[in-house]
Formats: sequence, structure tokens, C-alpha cells
Amino acid sequence: MPTARDPRPLTGEPLALDLLNTRWNRDGVVQDLLADPEGLAVWLASNGLAGNHPADTAVLDHLREAREALRAAVDGPAEQAAPLVDAVLGHGRIRARLTADGPAEEPEFADPAWAPAWLAARNYLELLTRAPERIRTCAGGACILHFFDTSRNGTRRWCSMAACGNRAKASRHYARSKEN
Repeated sequence: MPTARDPRPLTGEPLALDLLNTRWNRDGVVQDLLADPEGLAVWLASNGLAGNHPADTAVLDHLREAREALRAAVDGPAEQAAPLVDAVLGHGRIRARLTADGPAEEPEFADPAWAPAWLAARNYLELLTRAPERIRTCAGGACILHFFDTSRNGTRRWCSMAACGNRAKASRHYARSKEN
């Protein structure tokens, strides 16, 4: 069964931020890709997880819980969000192994329905280790999307230059023209 096209305005961010971006504003109305299992199937496919994880209600419920924990972590004080993220991370662990190719680590879950949620929470820890200051919320007024700033000088402000960046520039231009 083919999945529908991903309707979100921003995709391709690291897994944790891509999960946050399953909610976005369209014309002032918040859209939610994780409103149903069909949207979950789209998200799983967009992130290369569709073959390993079913788009069922258990996975959907766990992903929603992880999304709220990550939103609290990105948007609020760490001391309040840490227990929420830790609760998601408590459903899995990294298993170290020695393989023919050398050392390997793989995630392990008591309940496989937690896997996508755990992977997103684990990815957030990796982003924090790599460059926490580059986890950003779009500076566009009504935009609620998040991104990982990979620009050379670390000054990216918008989820998309074509959308939010252009609106901001047009707004500044309009304000300047009204002054003259």
C-alpha cells in the first residue's frame, strides 16, 4: 500500500526535530500529521522507518508522547523536560556488541512499539551533544517549526528562506516603504 505524500512544509530535519515538525501552521490553523495512523504511515515512510515499524495506534500514541516530551525540552526549561524525555528513553537501550566488523551498538526495546519514539528521543540527545545552540525554532511570526542550523556561520533564522524568510523580508520592506 503506497503512503500519501508528506504534506509538511519542512522535512528532512534530524529525526527529533522532524517529529516536532509533525505540527505546523497553515493559514493560522495548526495541522497535525500524527492525527491518525495514516499520517503516522507518512511520517514513518519519510524517515525510513516504515519497513520496520507498523503504523498502528500503539506506535502513534508513543510518538505523540515523545513529541510532547521533545517540545517541552526544546521550548522550555531543561529541568522540567528532562523527566519527560527520560521516560521515553526508559523504553529502550543501546546494546553493545562485538561483530565480525568490530564493535557495534544497536537499540533494543522491550516493546517494539516504542522504537520510533525512542529513536527520536535518542536523536535529540545526539543533537544536544553535537551542537545544542543550533537547535532552533523558526523566527517567522506564526511559524512553529524547528530546524537544526547547519549553515556555516550558524545564523540561520527561518525554517525556509522561500517561505518564512521571504515573508519577513517583505514585511520589513513594506514597513520601510510606509515610513517614506
